Amino acid sequence: MNLETQINDGIKQAMLSKEKVRLAALRAIKAEILLAKTADGSDEISDAAVLKIIQKLVKQRKESATVYAENNRPELAENELAEATCLEVFLPKQIEGAELETVLQEIITQAGAKSATDLGKVMGLATKKLAGQADGRQIAETVKRLLR
Repeated sequence: MNLETQINDGIKQAMLSKEKVRLAALRAIKAEILLAKTADGSDEISDAAVLKIIQKLVKQRKESATVYAENNRPELAENELAEATCLEVFLPKQIEGAELETVLQEIITQAGAKSATDLGKVMGLATKKLAGQADGRQIAETVKRLLR
C-alpha cells in the first residue's frame, strides 16, 4: 500500500473517530499532494515525493510552534506540535546522534573526503542516502564537524 492510499485511509478513520487534529494534519498532506500532482500534470506521485512533502509539513509545524511559543500563544503551539506528531507517523525512523555520525563517517570514507573542501561531495551522497531519515541541517552540521 503506497503512502497516498495510507493517507486517504487515515483521513477516513480520523473522520469516523472525530479526531480533529489528525484530520487537519492529513488533509494538509492531501492538499500538498494534489498541488504537487497538478504542478507536473501527472496523476501519480512517488512515495519519495510524498515523504518530502510530509517532511516539509512537519518542519513548518515545528517552526510555527516555536513562533507561537515565543509570542505567548501556547494553545496554538500545542496544536501545531500535535499535528506534527500526527504527520511524523508516516516518516521513516529518524537517525540522530551517534548513529548519524557513524553513517556519515562511512559516507566520508567512501567519498574519500579529507577536509572541509570536500563538503559538497559528502553532502550530495549523504542527502541521497539519508533522505527522509535525518534533517538536512543536522546532516550538514555533523559533516562539517567531522571534516574539521
